[in-house]
Amino acid sequence: MSALELRSLRKVFERGTPNAKTALDSFSLSVADGEFITLLGSNGAGKSTLFNAILGKFRLDSGQVILDGEDITHWKDYARALHIGCLYQDPMRGTAPNMTIEENLALAYTRKAHRSFFAVNRRDSAYFRELLSRLHLGLEDRMKTKMGLLSGGQRQAASLLMATIAEPKLLLLDEHTAALDPGTAEKVLELTRQVVAERKLTCMMITHNMRSALELGSRTILMDSGRLVLDVSGGERARMTVEDLLKRFSENAGRQLDSDRILLSGAKGQ
Repeated sequence: MSALELRSLRKVFERGTPNAKTALDSFSLSVADGEFITLLGSNGAGKSTLFNAILGKFRLDSGQVILDGEDITHWKDYARALHIGCLYQDPMRGTAPNMTIEENLALAYTRKAHRSFFAVNRRDSAYFRELLSRLHLGLEDRMKTKMGLLSGGQRQAASLLMATIAEPKLLLLDEHTAALDPGTAEKVLELTRQVVAERKLTCMMITHNMRSALELGSRTILMDSGRLVLDVSGGERARMTVEDLLKRFSENAGRQLDSDRILLSGAKGQ
């Protein structure tokens, strides 16, 4: 059984108007348990719309979202949030800046613990300290520091722990290193690799860096105009170069990849 099944997802925004936009066009994808997929596509390809469809941020025109064998197509977004972790590009998003690191982690932990975050005990605090120590950023000694006082990289690293502490069935990473400087982005990506591997998480990561898309995870997919146009994994992916990826995209999509924000090389996190 797949961890995630997306069956013929279709979404048209502003339907019936001159501005109608098909954001998802019969999009289907099967994601195996523990698989780490990197997702590429130019602006308007439908990447973030796909994530929002999985998260339940809008109602689909048609199609099904199956998570761990259960049809969640009509679930509210807050119900899905109990099972899906998500990390965004903006380090300020998804956290409470006026709460401490410990309080933010405790709030995220309640999705698994099913209790008020105000009931944090010594055992919880010790667990949070252990998790933070693995970041090698010294945050385990700053648990009482407010999240809003951390640097972008520190906050994104802490946010990654928040998104995974409740052991979600699915982790979505929406360009979570794009706003960081290259050095910090590299560290956060390496941390991402470690956390996903250690927790055996099923993960999908949007990136605009083609080298990262081929080096991280176990499978790479490309989207164009709301459609899946390329899906590579295994030995084929291992042998593929950036030039090969561009060529295959052109062959399947019938046009060149719009590289306005696509990086062909350089820092992984950018």
